[in-house]
Amino acid sequence: MDLRYTPEETQFRDEVRAFFRSALPAPIRRKMELGQRLSKDDIVTWQRILNAKGWAVPQWSREWGGTDWGPVKTYIFKEEMQLAPAPDPLSFNVSMVGPVLIAFGSEAQKKQFLPKVANLDYWFCQGFSEPGAGSDLASLRTSARLEGNEYVVNGQKIWTSRAHHADWMFCLVRTGSGEKRQSGISYLLIDTKTPGLTIRPIPTIDGEHHFNEVFFDNVRVPAENIVGEENKGWGYAKYLLGHERVGIARVGASKFRIQRAKALAQSVYVGDIPLAQTERFREKVASIEVELKALEITQMRVVANSRNLPPGAPDPTSSILKLKGTELQQATTEILMEVAGAFAMIRQQEHLWGVATEPPIGPEWATTTAADYFYTRAASIYGGSNEIQKNVIAKRILGL
Repeated sequence: MDLRYTPEETQFRDEVRAFFRSALPAPIRRKMELGQRLSKDDIVTWQRILNAKGWAVPQWSREWGGTDWGPVKTYIFKEEMQLAPAPDPLSFNVSMVGPVLIAFGSEAQKKQFLPKVANLDYWFCQGFSEPGAGSDLASLRTSARLEGNEYVVNGQKIWTSRAHHADWMFCLVRTGSGEKRQSGISYLLIDTKTPGLTIRPIPTIDGEHHFNEVFFDNVRVPAENIVGEENKGWGYAKYLLGHERVGIARVGASKFRIQRAKALAQSVYVGDIPLAQTERFREKVASIEVELKALEITQMRVVANSRNLPPGAPDPTSSILKLKGTELQQATTEILMEVAGAFAMIRQQEHLWGVATEPPIGPEWATTTAADYFYTRAASIYGGSNEIQKNVIAKRILGL
């Protein structure tokens, strides 16, 4: 299998790189370089710049705003975006609800939602996890009962990322029962402004508001908002998660972090020598870089193999990308913490308490290293926990 880029693909990489240099607003670039949290406006602004270029939803069909780049160019685009570094388009829109609607939605749903999803006029969140039904998604209990031309939804979702920003939620609900727990689940689009829907924040250890609880108390949803067939939602969810896990490796983001750690370590001293020149630091960096290269090659193999799969079919090896990719995301934030040292903790305490009792201490880049480290602990859980991915790999790839 030839994993080298063709001259055309290399030229495309140069084009993408030049666009990110010129089009990404400087304030957003600075926040990305420092690891600072982006505002909702930052994310919307950048996605609309991409959409105006025709690059917000490259993996979609051309009919709905996509590019027909194919898997290799799409991979190059994503890697260069993370290396820039530039924000990813909102994954809930671009990589999750959009592909599901294209594959399984009605024509009316496609016309209503897809243009607004691409331009981030509608911000979607994901209503999957529930108390007691996180990675064991088939155990979900949120119910949707059909009454006339409406579904009446009752239940609770948890760990709903950015629900406080969202206009809509794509939600798994139980509409029936069967011998298998996966039976009787449907995929429903819910307006978050609907009466009876309540969103409550879940503060996290990094001091930020990423996650939420969402409660449904007799929430009435038009029956036309069901995607595909009733009780077939489990298959749609598996299709969605296959798309999510291919991107969750974030090879480019880990490359950027390790490059940044090496550069910053030149200015941090251990005794009389830069941290970057110490044996322990160099060994740790080399170990991460070797694993990152192996992950990159695996990612490229998955990309190359995707040409041989039916259109839209997920590759079970995407579980390997999720498993190892998130482990390396955690490793790269850990090494940045090591570079920042005590300055990371000082800044994190100021961030959590909201009060700086002393003048700022240490470099600006240390501001968010601890917050990123703590937040990335969740990477091995979201998108299907790494323990679940090991089971998938054992069963579907190794045949155990």
